[in-house]
Amino acid sequence: MRVLVVDDDFRVADLHAALVNSLEGYEVVAVATSIAQARELLATRSFDLALVDVYLPDGSGIELVRELPCEAMVLSAAADQPTVRAAMIAGAWTYLVKPFPRSALVDRLTGYVAYRAALDRSEELGQADIDSGLDALRPRPSAPTPTSQSVTRDLVLDAVRGTSEPMSAGEVAAAIGISRATAQRYLATLVSKGRLRMQLRYGSTGRPEQEYSSVPGS
Repeated sequence: MRVLVVDDDFRVADLHAALVNSLEGYEVVAVATSIAQARELLATRSFDLALVDVYLPDGSGIELVRELPCEAMVLSAAADQPTVRAAMIAGAWTYLVKPFPRSALVDRLTGYVAYRAALDRSEELGQADIDSGLDALRPRPSAPTPTSQSVTRDLVLDAVRGTSEPMSAGEVAAAIGISRATAQRYLATLVSKGRLRMQLRYGSTGRPEQEYSSVPGS
């Protein structure tokens, strides 16, 4: 499956791309940080699936979804009813509210592969083929459901692990869409448990800033 990732935050886009590329049968062909960039890519390349954010610097990702010649998932911090409905009306087949656990995206991508397999069996489909494909798109309930605290903790950990450069609390907050204070709290906890390490970043002026990186083998 050839995938296009569209998100205005390059760190978030890279996190999503890394997750998609880790799954068998998927390849992120391109990443765009604006509607204009996505349109340029769509003019010269073909995609099976697009992962699209709503808040983009040059407009709403929902408008882009309407134009896509491929299927789309919307991944956004927007959780209001009009936005969610507009995304579905535009053609998105699922909607994930940020921040979400990695497992939520993995489940939906796994379902999409099964959906395509069911519908690509032949030119002429039976009702059983259609029902099987649509059923595959429905996320399966998982038990136990992770708490919001554990989801946020894992997102913070994944953000730091997903980059080769140390990150400050502000950079982590911007990458996953939480406040700086919240990011700082989870980072401190992860450091205390030995899952991340903290060092000081010295600039030319002012106080040094704390930055965080992965612990090898953790």
